[in-house]
Amino acid sequence: MPPKSSLPVIRALAALCLLSTAYSLFGADTPAAAPAAPAAGAAAARKGGPPGPPITAAEQADIDTLNNLPAWKAGDGDGNYSVGPNYAPAPEQTAREGVPHGKVITFTMESAGSKFYPGVDGATFKRDVTVYVPAQYVPGKPAAVIVSCDAYGAKNNQLPNILDNMIADKRLPVIVAVMIANGGSERSMEYDTVSAKYAEFVEAEVLPRAEKEAGVVITKDPDGRMTLGGSSGGVCAFTMAWFHPELYHRVLSYSGTFVGLKRDDSAPHGAWEYHENFIPKSPAKPLRVWLHVSQNDNGAATTGAAFRNWVIANKQMAAVLKAKGYHYQLVYAKAAGHTDGKVIAQTYPQALEWVWQGYKPVTK
Repeated sequence: MPPKSSLPVIRALAALCLLSTAYSLFGADTPAAAPAAPAAGAAAARKGGPPGPPITAAEQADIDTLNNLPAWKAGDGDGNYSVGPNYAPAPEQTAREGVPHGKVITFTMESAGSKFYPGVDGATFKRDVTVYVPAQYVPGKPAAVIVSCDAYGAKNNQLPNILDNMIADKRLPVIVAVMIANGGSERSMEYDTVSAKYAEFVEAEVLPRAEKEAGVVITKDPDGRMTLGGSSGGVCAFTMAWFHPELYHRVLSYSGTFVGLKRDDSAPHGAWEYHENFIPKSPAKPLRVWLHVSQNDNGAATTGAAFRNWVIANKQMAAVLKAKGYHYQLVYAKAAGHTDGKVIAQTYPQALEWVWQGYKPVTK
């Protein structure tokens, strides 16, 4: 039996092991979690970090106008819409009999072999990559692709089921999905940094490996390439297309973190710069962008002057995209929170259908 003096350490280690096991049960599309915040900081943690100054009356009145948006429905064009406050899962995410089912392949990438994200201070890590290949895929023929941050859609085969059903119903083209787990403690560095690096990592290291492991060819046509993510993964999805529009034309973001998290000289206000400066001051790019934000999203009670209000950020994203003539939709979810599962379960298929509107595969 260990001496009494060591028992507190042993108990602490045991608790950490149990906590780690609990996190691993949530599935591939759940971002790496952090220990629970102390009680005094719980409200701040729910609102996206340290609290900033409260939202102003004028800002709140402007946000409240989102409650009057028209209800979002299939076939809607560009613009701002709302869903909720009642939600129901879309039937497309349930496996259906009589529909050809694609295959799902998972492989692991070691950070030690990466030129982009080898680990910090010698601390290496592993990331899983899940690839969905539709039954209709013709070997050797380039296929359209969805690149998913945080492996969104991998849990419970949510995205594979949706693609099985919608490809069979000819509501979507033949699409391969590459669902990439984040770098754990490096997640924010990968996703919130406003640069081309993550897109270049995916292009140089992930997609070639996915093609090899799954036996597929991914199209080089940017109109046949889409990025997907939620929260920091949502802003990463946009960042990939913004810096490399020759690689991606289609973006889907849930509760995108278009706020001031990772700041540097090129982006003094972090991803807030997209709607503050980058989009308004740049020529329009050939992007089709679907955005979501929730009524009770992160930072909803914080002034925009703190660069930490997700609702204001996404509302402003919609405004600048509209002003520059982009094809876009913003869907505002009433009575919902950050990357709210019930919202995603209802909207995922219809959002995908809108994002892929107008796609025509390149034929040789």
